[in-house]
Amino acid sequence: MSDSAYWQNIADHAKTENRPFFSLAPMEAVTNAIFRRVVARAAAPDVFFTEFTNAISVTHPKAKFTVQGRLYVAPEEAHMPVAQLWGNDGDAFARAAVVVKDLGYEAIDLNMGCPDATVIKNHGGSDLIRNFDSAAEVIASAKTAGLPVSVKTRLGYSRLDEWRDWLTFLFQQDISLLTIHLRTKKEMSRVPAHFELIDEIVKLRDEIAPNTLLQLNGDIENYQQGVQLAKDHPGVDGIMIGRGIFTSPFAFEKEPREHNIKELLGLLNYQLDLYDDFEKRFDTSRFPSLKRFFKIYVRNQRNAASLRNAMMETHTTDEVRKLLAESEFTD
Repeated sequence: MSDSAYWQNIADHAKTENRPFFSLAPMEAVTNAIFRRVVARAAAPDVFFTEFTNAISVTHPKAKFTVQGRLYVAPEEAHMPVAQLWGNDGDAFARAAVVVKDLGYEAIDLNMGCPDATVIKNHGGSDLIRNFDSAAEVIASAKTAGLPVSVKTRLGYSRLDEWRDWLTFLFQQDISLLTIHLRTKKEMSRVPAHFELIDEIVKLRDEIAPNTLLQLNGDIENYQQGVQLAKDHPGVDGIMIGRGIFTSPFAFEKEPREHNIKELLGLLNYQLDLYDDFEKRFDTSRFPSLKRFFKIYVRNQRNAASLRNAMMETHTTDEVRKLLAESEFTD
């Protein structure tokens, strides 16, 4: 049944607090075991997702070891994240679903919204919006391991008016949860999210698949905005925050307060420590990807720009620590 115990329990718990449930959007080179723990320390959402992982690579003899870091869950993480997979090969999804279940994952999310050109060239992500048969095969195959299956997608591929046919099709697939980024693939993030369609989408869900939970994504910066959006549009079950986490690691804080530079740099040092452990554990260096996080912690302070620019020229975590230790922001 689409009203799986996993997602329904999450939704029911949030309802006891008179709010939607919240999740951090799956993001490439962002939502790994390192950053999930950083966000959890700052202010945790109800649900985390992994980075998106190619379903074929999960079991491919030459690739399965390279994705271990993507699917790694640290022992101190309070809850298993949801494993997000992408691709268009049904057999690969069936095999991958078994592996992630054996790893202890309790739910699978299918990426049908990524606008990346390489992903689309390989017939994954948003390309599935143009290929209903492949999308149906992927969903059915992912279900074979017995885990609840959800989908994250966009309103359409190239035209906004595609949304009704595409979402109708997805609601007919008996999925546990549908997360919608309220833009088309073509729009990317260049236009405001289409909040004007929310009530129509809720009505469509209620008509076709009332047991499928509905989560919204796009232009939602923080917990307070998400709560208000759900109040304004009854029937919305969940709120997913993506880029808002780069504005503040405290985006999921229920009672917002001011956070000083010492707190922010404390989180950054924590992330640096976790990165070092991750690098040793998986014998892989992704230091350039670490630089995208610096703007989260060093901003809106006097001379922050010069420190951040210096950090962008570093090559190791020790170089970053040295800059922080010598900065005016450290006692």
